[in-house]
Amino acid sequence: MSALTTNYLTPNGREEAWRFTPLKRLAGLHDISVDVTDRISISNQGSLPAGVKLTTPLAKDFPPAYESNDVVTNRIRKTVEKISLLTIDNDLEIAEPIFLVRKAGSSAELSRLVIQVGVNSKATVIIENTGTGEIGEEIEISLATGASLKFVSLQEWDRSSVHIGQHHAIIGKDAQFTSYVVSIGGSVVRISPTVEFTGAGAFADLYGIYFATDGQHLEHRIHVDHTVPNAKSRVNYKGALAGNAAHTVWIGDVYIHKGADGTDTYELNRNLLLTEGARADSVPNLEIETGEIVGAGHASTTGRFDDEQLFYLQSRGIPSDIARRLVIRGFFSEIVTKLKSEELEERLMGRIDAELAKVGE
Repeated sequence: MSALTTNYLTPNGREEAWRFTPLKRLAGLHDISVDVTDRISISNQGSLPAGVKLTTPLAKDFPPAYESNDVVTNRIRKTVEKISLLTIDNDLEIAEPIFLVRKAGSSAELSRLVIQVGVNSKATVIIENTGTGEIGEEIEISLATGASLKFVSLQEWDRSSVHIGQHHAIIGKDAQFTSYVVSIGGSVVRISPTVEFTGAGAFADLYGIYFATDGQHLEHRIHVDHTVPNAKSRVNYKGALAGNAAHTVWIGDVYIHKGADGTDTYELNRNLLLTEGARADSVPNLEIETGEIVGAGHASTTGRFDDEQLFYLQSRGIPSDIARRLVIRGFFSEIVTKLKSEELEERLMGRIDAELAKVGE
Protein backbone atom coordinates (compact mmCIF):
# COMPACT_ATOMS: atom_id res chain seq x y z
CA MET A 1 0.00 0.00 0.00
CA SER A 2 1.41 3.42 -0.91
CA ALA A 3 2.24 6.06 1.67
CA LEU A 4 -0.33 8.37 0.09
CA THR A 5 -3.07 5.77 0.48
CA THR A 6 -2.02 5.15 4.09
CA ASN A 7 -2.42 8.85 4.85
CA TYR A 8 -6.11 8.60 3.97
CA LEU A 9 -6.88 5.70 6.30
CA THR A 10 -9.26 6.55 9.13
CA PRO A 11 -7.29 6.47 12.41
CA ASN A 12 -8.47 4.06 15.11
CA GLY A 13 -6.69 5.64 18.10
CA ARG A 14 -3.84 3.14 18.28
CA GLU A 15 -1.61 5.27 16.07
CA GLU A 16 1.02 7.36 17.85
CA ALA A 17 -0.31 10.55 16.28
CA TRP A 18 -3.85 9.89 17.52
CA ARG A 19 -3.43 8.01 20.79
CA PHE A 20 -4.42 11.00 22.96
CA THR A 21 -7.27 12.31 20.79
CA PRO A 22 -10.92 11.40 21.59
CA LEU A 23 -11.88 10.24 18.08
CA LYS A 24 -15.57 9.75 18.90
CA ARG A 25 -15.88 13.50 19.54
CA LEU A 26 -14.43 14.69 16.21
CA ALA A 27 -17.73 15.01 14.28
CA GLY A 28 -16.39 12.65 11.61
CA LEU A 29 -13.66 15.06 10.48
CA HIS A 30 -11.10 12.24 10.66
CA ASP A 31 -13.41 9.54 9.25
CA ILE A 32 -13.28 9.21 5.45
CA SER A 33 -16.59 7.31 5.46
CA VAL A 34 -18.45 10.37 6.81
CA ASP A 35 -19.46 13.13 4.39
CA VAL A 36 -18.08 16.57 5.30
CA THR A 37 -18.92 19.83 3.53
CA ASP A 38 -16.35 21.73 1.46
CA ARG A 39 -16.93 25.38 2.36
CA ILE A 40 -15.23 28.77 2.27
CA SER A 41 -15.59 30.05 5.84
CA ILE A 42 -12.87 32.73 6.06
CA SER A 43 -13.52 36.40 5.33
CA ASN A 44 -11.75 39.65 6.13
CA GLN A 45 -12.96 42.01 8.81
CA GLY A 46 -12.89 45.57 7.55
CA SER A 47 -11.11 46.75 4.42
CA LEU A 48 -7.75 45.33 3.39
CA PRO A 49 -4.67 47.57 2.96
CA ALA A 50 -3.29 48.33 -0.48
CA GLY A 51 -1.21 45.44 -1.75
CA VAL A 52 -3.16 42.85 0.26
CA LYS A 53 -5.79 40.63 -1.35
CA LEU A 54 -8.11 37.87 -0.15
CA THR A 55 -9.44 35.73 -3.01
CA THR A 56 -10.99 32.28 -3.49
CA PRO A 57 -9.19 30.59 -6.42
CA LEU A 58 -9.54 26.97 -7.46
CA ALA A 59 -7.58 24.58 -5.27
CA LYS A 60 -6.07 22.83 -8.29
CA ASP A 61 -4.27 26.07 -9.20
CA PHE A 62 -2.54 26.17 -5.79
CA PRO A 63 -1.21 22.69 -5.02
CA PRO A 64 0.24 22.20 -1.52
CA ALA A 65 3.87 23.30 -1.14
CA TYR A 66 4.69 20.56 1.37
CA GLU A 67 3.82 16.96 2.19
CA SER A 68 1.63 16.12 5.17
CA ASN A 69 1.04 12.86 7.02
CA ASP A 70 -2.07 14.20 8.75
CA VAL A 71 -5.24 12.39 7.72
CA VAL A 72 -7.48 15.46 8.10
CA THR A 73 -5.09 17.68 6.12
CA ASN A 74 -4.89 15.15 3.30
CA ARG A 75 -8.65 14.79 3.32
CA ILE A 76 -8.97 18.55 2.94
CA ARG A 77 -6.59 18.51 -0.02
CA LYS A 78 -8.57 15.76 -1.68
CA THR A 79 -11.96 17.38 -1.05
CA VAL A 80 -11.90 21.18 -1.32
CA GLU A 81 -12.54 22.75 -4.71
CA LYS A 82 -11.70 26.33 -3.74
CA ILE A 83 -9.31 27.80 -1.20
CA SER A 84 -8.99 31.11 0.62
CA LEU A 85 -5.82 32.90 -0.56
CA LEU A 86 -4.34 35.87 1.29
CA THR A 87 -1.50 37.56 -0.60
CA ILE A 88 0.76 40.36 0.64
CA ASP A 89 2.84 42.08 -2.04
CA ASN A 90 6.60 42.64 -1.85
CA ASP A 91 8.18 45.47 0.15
CA LEU A 92 5.16 46.35 2.27
CA GLU A 93 5.14 47.27 5.95
CA ILE A 94 1.58 47.05 7.23
CA ALA A 95 1.15 48.72 10.60
CA GLU A 96 -2.36 47.57 11.51
CA PRO A 97 -3.26 43.88 11.93
CA ILE A 98 -5.16 42.10 9.17
CA PHE A 99 -8.19 40.45 10.78
CA LEU A 100 -9.71 37.32 9.30
CA VAL A 101 -12.89 35.87 10.80
CA ARG A 102 -14.37 32.42 10.43
CA LYS A 103 -18.10 32.06 9.95
CA ALA A 104 -18.75 28.37 10.49
CA GLY A 105 -21.71 26.61 8.93
CA SER A 106 -24.34 24.40 10.53
CA SER A 107 -22.51 21.13 9.81
CA ALA A 108 -18.97 19.77 9.80
CA GLU A 109 -16.81 21.40 7.14
CA LEU A 110 -13.35 21.41 5.58
CA SER A 111 -11.38 24.55 4.78
CA ARG A 112 -7.97 25.47 3.32
CA LEU A 113 -6.26 28.86 3.68
CA VAL A 114 -2.99 29.87 1.99
CA ILE A 115 -1.08 32.95 3.17
CA GLN A 116 1.75 34.29 1.01
CA VAL A 117 3.97 37.08 2.31
CA GLY A 118 6.14 38.81 -0.28
CA VAL A 119 9.85 39.67 -0.22
CA ASN A 120 10.82 42.03 2.65
CA SER A 121 7.21 42.60 3.66
CA LYS A 122 6.08 42.86 7.28
CA ALA A 123 2.54 42.19 8.55
CA THR A 124 0.34 40.79 11.33
CA VAL A 125 -2.52 38.39 10.56
CA ILE A 126 -5.10 37.52 13.23
CA ILE A 127 -7.64 34.73 12.69
CA GLU A 128 -10.68 34.71 14.98
CA ASN A 129 -12.55 31.44 15.52
CA THR A 130 -15.69 32.07 17.57
CA GLY A 131 -19.22 30.76 17.90
CA THR A 132 -20.19 27.17 17.16
CA GLY A 133 -18.52 25.08 14.49
CA GLU A 134 -17.02 21.75 13.44
CA ILE A 135 -13.95 22.63 11.39
CA GLY A 136 -11.17 20.69 9.71
CA GLU A 137 -8.66 23.23 8.41
CA GLU A 138 -5.28 23.53 6.75
CA ILE A 139 -3.39 26.83 6.82
CA GLU A 140 -0.27 27.02 4.65
CA ILE A 141 1.95 30.05 5.28
CA SER A 142 4.80 31.00 2.95
CA LEU A 143 7.34 33.70 3.83
CA ALA A 144 9.58 34.93 1.03
CA THR A 145 13.15 36.18 1.58
CA GLY A 146 13.35 38.81 4.30
CA ALA A 147 9.62 38.68 5.11
CA SER A 148 8.28 39.03 8.65
CA LEU A 149 4.88 37.76 9.80
CA LYS A 150 3.18 37.73 13.18
CA PHE A 151 0.42 35.11 12.94
CA VAL A 152 -2.22 34.91 15.68
CA SER A 153 -4.78 32.10 15.76
CA LEU A 154 -7.56 32.51 18.33
CA GLN A 155 -9.64 29.45 19.21
CA GLU A 156 -12.39 31.06 21.30
CA TRP A 157 -15.11 28.62 20.34
CA ASP A 158 -18.32 27.84 22.19
CA ARG A 159 -18.08 24.73 24.33
CA SER A 160 -19.68 22.38 21.78
CA SER A 161 -17.27 23.14 18.92
CA VAL A 162 -14.67 20.86 17.30
CA HIS A 163 -11.57 22.22 15.57
CA ILE A 164 -8.86 20.09 13.92
CA GLY A 165 -6.17 22.08 12.15
CA GLN A 166 -2.67 22.06 10.72
CA HIS A 167 -0.76 25.36 10.44
CA HIS A 168 2.36 24.92 8.33
CA ALA A 169 4.90 27.71 7.85
CA ILE A 170 7.56 27.65 5.13
CA ILE A 171 10.19 30.22 6.09
CA GLY A 172 12.60 31.62 3.51
CA LYS A 173 16.08 33.11 3.84
CA ASP A 174 16.34 35.77 6.59
CA ALA A 175 12.56 35.63 7.14
CA GLN A 176 10.98 35.82 10.61
CA PHE A 177 7.81 33.99 11.63
CA THR A 178 6.14 34.53 14.99
CA SER A 179 3.11 32.38 15.80
CA TYR A 180 0.65 32.70 18.67
CA VAL A 181 -1.85 29.86 19.10
CA VAL A 182 -4.51 30.59 21.72
CA SER A 183 -6.98 27.82 22.58
CA ILE A 184 -9.60 28.54 25.21
CA GLY A 185 -13.01 27.38 24.01
CA GLY A 186 -14.29 24.29 22.25
CA SER A 187 -15.12 20.71 23.14
CA VAL A 188 -12.13 19.30 21.23
CA VAL A 189 -9.40 21.48 19.72
CA ARG A 190 -6.39 19.83 18.06
CA ILE A 191 -3.95 22.23 16.40
CA SER A 192 -0.68 21.15 14.76
CA PRO A 193 1.70 24.08 14.14
CA THR A 194 4.53 22.85 11.89
CA VAL A 195 7.53 24.74 10.54
CA GLU A 196 10.15 24.16 7.86
CA PHE A 197 13.11 26.37 6.96
CA THR A 198 14.23 26.88 3.37
CA GLY A 199 17.00 29.46 3.79
CA ALA A 200 19.79 30.45 6.15
CA GLY A 201 19.07 33.18 8.68
CA ALA A 202 15.40 32.15 9.04
CA PHE A 203 13.81 32.38 12.50
CA ALA A 204 10.61 30.93 14.00
CA ASP A 205 9.18 31.93 17.36
CA LEU A 206 6.20 29.75 18.35
CA TYR A 207 4.09 30.74 21.34
CA GLY A 208 0.92 29.19 22.69
CA ILE A 209 -1.49 29.44 25.60
CA TYR A 210 -4.40 27.14 26.40
CA PHE A 211 -6.93 26.83 29.21
CA ALA A 212 -9.07 23.73 29.62
CA THR A 213 -12.04 23.26 31.96
CA ASP A 214 -14.56 20.46 32.62
CA GLY A 215 -14.47 17.87 29.85
CA GLN A 216 -12.49 19.93 27.35
CA HIS A 217 -9.73 18.34 25.28
CA LEU A 218 -7.13 20.79 23.97
CA GLU A 219 -4.22 19.29 22.02
CA HIS A 220 -1.24 20.99 20.38
CA ARG A 221 1.31 19.08 18.34
CA ILE A 222 4.33 21.15 17.28
CA HIS A 223 6.93 20.01 14.74
CA VAL A 224 9.94 22.14 13.77
CA ASP A 225 11.99 20.82 10.86
CA HIS A 226 15.55 22.17 10.69
CA THR A 227 16.85 21.16 7.26
CA VAL A 228 19.11 24.13 6.39
CA PRO A 229 22.13 25.67 8.14
CA ASN A 230 22.00 28.68 10.47
CA ALA A 231 18.30 28.77 11.30
CA LYS A 232 16.84 29.47 14.73
CA SER A 233 13.65 28.39 16.51
CA ARG A 234 12.03 28.92 19.89
CA VAL A 235 8.89 27.20 21.22
CA ASN A 236 7.10 28.32 24.38
CA TYR A 237 3.63 26.97 25.26
CA LYS A 238 1.80 27.40 28.56
CA GLY A 239 -1.41 25.73 29.69
CA ALA A 240 -3.71 25.73 32.70
CA LEU A 241 -6.41 23.21 33.59
CA ALA A 242 -9.35 23.31 35.98
CA GLY A 243 -12.27 20.96 36.44
CA ASN A 244 -13.17 17.31 36.09
CA ALA A 245 -11.82 15.52 32.98
CA ALA A 246 -10.09 18.63 31.66
CA HIS A 247 -7.35 17.26 29.41
CA THR A 248 -4.52 18.94 27.51
CA VAL A 249 -1.87 17.40 25.30
CA TRP A 250 1.33 19.07 24.14
CA ILE A 251 3.74 17.30 21.80
CA GLY A 252 6.90 19.15 20.82
CA ASP A 253 9.07 17.64 18.07
CA VAL A 254 12.25 19.30 16.83
CA TYR A 255 14.23 17.54 14.12
CA ILE A 256 17.73 18.80 13.22
CA HIS A 257 18.78 17.12 9.99
CA LYS A 258 22.28 16.24 8.89
CA GLY A 259 23.75 19.33 7.29
CA ALA A 260 21.69 21.78 9.36
CA ASP A 261 24.86 23.18 10.96
CA GLY A 262 24.53 26.26 13.11
CA THR A 263 21.01 25.40 14.27
CA ASP A 264 19.86 27.14 17.46
CA THR A 265 16.67 25.74 19.00
CA TYR A 266 14.85 25.40 22.32
CA GLU A 267 11.35 24.25 23.23
CA LEU A 268 9.48 24.73 26.50
CA ASN A 269 6.10 23.63 27.83
CA ARG A 270 4.65 24.47 31.26
CA ASN A 271 1.32 23.30 32.65
CA LEU A 272 -0.55 24.43 35.76
CA LEU A 273 -3.12 22.08 37.35
CA LEU A 274 -5.66 24.13 39.28
CA THR A 275 -7.97 21.33 40.50
CA GLU A 276 -8.17 17.60 40.98
CA GLY A 277 -9.46 15.57 38.04
CA ALA A 278 -7.47 17.48 35.40
CA ARG A 279 -4.73 15.86 33.31
CA ALA A 280 -1.90 17.35 31.26
CA ASP A 281 0.25 15.22 28.93
CA SER A 282 3.50 16.83 27.79
CA VAL A 283 5.99 15.10 25.49
CA PRO A 284 9.05 17.03 24.24
CA ASN A 285 11.21 15.32 21.60
CA LEU A 286 14.53 16.38 20.12
CA GLU A 287 16.32 14.52 17.33
CA ILE A 288 19.77 15.70 16.22
CA GLU A 289 21.75 14.37 13.25
CA THR A 290 24.64 16.85 13.35
CA GLY A 291 26.98 17.94 16.12
CA GLU A 292 27.75 21.31 14.55
CA ILE A 293 24.97 23.30 16.22
CA VAL A 294 24.79 26.46 18.32
CA GLY A 295 22.41 24.93 20.84
CA ALA A 296 19.45 22.60 21.30
CA GLY A 297 17.35 21.83 24.33
CA HIS A 298 13.91 21.28 25.75
CA ALA A 299 12.04 21.40 29.04
CA SER A 300 8.60 20.39 30.28
CA THR A 301 6.96 20.93 33.67
CA THR A 302 3.53 20.14 35.11
CA GLY A 303 2.70 21.34 38.60
CA ARG A 304 -0.10 22.02 41.02
CA PHE A 305 -1.41 25.47 41.85
CA ASP A 306 0.95 27.23 44.25
CA ASP A 307 -1.03 27.64 47.47
CA GLU A 308 1.79 29.71 48.96
CA GLN A 309 1.28 32.39 46.34
CA LEU A 310 -2.45 32.36 47.05
CA PHE A 311 -1.87 32.62 50.80
CA TYR A 312 0.57 35.51 50.29
CA LEU A 313 -2.03 37.51 48.37
CA GLN A 314 -4.87 36.65 50.75
CA SER A 315 -2.76 37.68 53.73
CA ARG A 316 -2.66 41.15 52.19
CA GLY A 317 -6.42 41.41 52.09
CA ILE A 318 -7.07 40.16 48.55
CA PRO A 319 -10.15 37.86 48.33
CA SER A 320 -9.39 34.26 47.30
CA ASP A 321 -11.17 34.41 43.91
CA ILE A 322 -9.33 37.57 42.90
CA ALA A 323 -6.04 36.21 44.24
CA ARG A 324 -6.44 33.06 42.16
CA ARG A 325 -7.12 35.09 39.02
CA LEU A 326 -4.03 37.20 39.67
CA VAL A 327 -1.83 34.11 39.98
CA ILE A 328 -3.20 32.68 36.72
CA ARG A 329 -2.79 36.01 34.93
CA GLY A 330 0.81 36.09 36.13
CA PHE A 331 1.38 32.59 34.80
CA PHE A 332 0.18 33.54 31.30
CA SER A 333 1.52 37.11 31.21
CA GLU A 334 4.95 36.15 29.83
CA ILE A 335 3.29 35.13 26.56
CA VAL A 336 0.16 37.27 26.47
CA THR A 337 2.09 40.54 26.83
CA LYS A 338 4.15 39.66 23.75
CA LEU A 339 1.02 40.25 21.66
CA LYS A 340 1.64 43.99 22.19
CA SER A 341 -2.09 44.68 22.19
CA GLU A 342 -3.75 45.79 25.40
CA GLU A 343 -7.20 45.19 23.92
CA LEU A 344 -6.34 41.63 22.88
CA GLU A 345 -4.59 40.88 26.16
CA GLU A 346 -7.62 41.93 28.22
CA ARG A 347 -9.99 40.07 25.91
CA LEU A 348 -8.07 36.80 26.35
CA MET A 349 -7.58 37.15 30.08
CA GLY A 350 -11.25 38.06 30.48
CA ARG A 351 -12.21 34.87 28.65
CA ILE A 352 -9.91 32.84 30.92
CA ASP A 353 -11.47 34.48 33.99
CA ALA A 354 -14.93 33.57 32.69
CA GLU A 355 -13.94 29.95 32.03
CA LEU A 356 -12.45 29.67 35.52
CA ALA A 357 -15.66 30.99 37.04
CA LYS A 358 -17.61 28.17 35.37
CA VAL A 359 -15.80 25.59 37.49
CA GLY A 360 -16.49 27.50 40.66
CA GLU A 361 -13.00 28.82 41.25
